[in-house]
Amino acid sequence: MHGVKIIGISGGSGSGKTTIVRKISEIIPDFLFIPQDNYYKSAEYINNKNITAFNFDHPEAFDNELILKQLKTLKNFKAVDMPQYDFVHHRRMDQYIKIEPKKLIIFEGIMIFFDKRIRDLLDLKLFVDTPDDIRFIRRLKRDTTERGRTVESVIQQYLEVVRPGHYEFIEPTKMYADLIIPEGGFNQNALKVLIPFLKNISDQD
Repeated sequence: MHGVKIIGISGGSGSGKTTIVRKISEIIPDFLFIPQDNYYKSAEYINNKNITAFNFDHPEAFDNELILKQLKTLKNFKAVDMPQYDFVHHRRMDQYIKIEPKKLIIFEGIMIFFDKRIRDLLDLKLFVDTPDDIRFIRRLKRDTTERGRTVESVIQQYLEVVRPGHYEFIEPTKMYADLIIPEGGFNQNALKVLIPFLKNISDQD
């Protein structure tokens, strides 16, 4: 057995999941990072004017079969071709990245606990719990600066699908978490507990 451990980090959009991953990487460089965002289904017809025509905040927005297949493959210590996603044009890119397995894998995304088949592959489940207003501000800044979105489209999407989707599909999965981290990567006490645990996994032979 190779003893591959998959750590799942979930929470609402803008909760601080990526910040936790960055904090971990400052101390534990040798792990494989897999963002659930890479597994969105293509929706090239989406633009700022019809942004809610595809619900990115629904479990069916993700290619869950591919996620399941690739996580199982990595658990068996075999490489996979991970998809890449173009968030400006809302489509899966033609390019894939071949990723080699590591003893420590961090899988991060808003709905990684929703599908029981995927959830059962995770060895430790973390949920980042951050207030709605902070998450919305972070999302607004990210989508307007990185994803070619207008302020109006971000607000519309948040009110019509993001907020309802959070309370229907994401917030309930908090019950599956082994550890709930308020305020994400800015919670120093939680990181002091978490990082030594992860370091122990990555150092194991």
